[in-house]
Amino acid sequence: MKKIVIYGSFTIILLFALAYSGLKLSSSRDFQFFGGLVTSADTAEKVVALTFDDGPTDNTDEILTILKEEGVKATFFVTGREIEKNMEDAKEIVAEGHELGNHSYSHERMVLKTPSYIKSEIERTDELIRKAGYEGIIQFRPPYGKKLIGLPYYFDKHDRKTILWNIEPETYPEVASNSTKIVKHVSENIQPGSIILLHVMYESRKESMKSVKGLIKDLKEKGYTFKTVSEMVE
Repeated sequence: MKKIVIYGSFTIILLFALAYSGLKLSSSRDFQFFGGLVTSADTAEKVVALTFDDGPTDNTDEILTILKEEGVKATFFVTGREIEKNMEDAKEIVAEGHELGNHSYSHERMVLKTPSYIKSEIERTDELIRKAGYEGIIQFRPPYGKKLIGLPYYFDKHDRKTILWNIEPETYPEVASNSTKIVKHVSENIQPGSIILLHVMYESRKESMKSVKGLIKDLKEKGYTFKTVSEMVE
């Protein structure tokens, strides 16, 4: 009986360890089991990619106005569900010369999902991105940056990359709450080939929206130029 208890305890500990390891791997910025993983571009040129996750929403016009005034092209990782609700906004993003990326259909974590679910989430959104008029390479960024086995396996089979980031000021609540601190964080961590992630599509992220103009001006003063993700990494 004592041995059974010991073995049972060991099994539980092992399962917890495996679950924790899987959780850490699903969030890794420098490892995945299959396919290409991109967090930045390997370049000495002072170029960066400005990326926005989620949407499109009613805030699309505001961010597009800022980018147009600054002469910057960005990459928008949008969800299929939001495109269906706001197709005209998605079309406007394309008309302004920006890149549309796939951020899944429903924005659920793409971990421990069936192959059919993964396929549907990606391909439904790809179709909506094409309906919005985007003709370039459709890059993919997993919701919450989560990926484990099924999603990377799908992309490996379809010769596509997983696009993440290496600068995300909103990770830190004390930074995310103030637009000036967001600009400062990006300025202090920028390097050639960086991919910057911001969320600007919702009212809860007004400080992020307010930071965009200052962020662009600061990086321009440092000699950086802006490219879309595909322009920078392909």
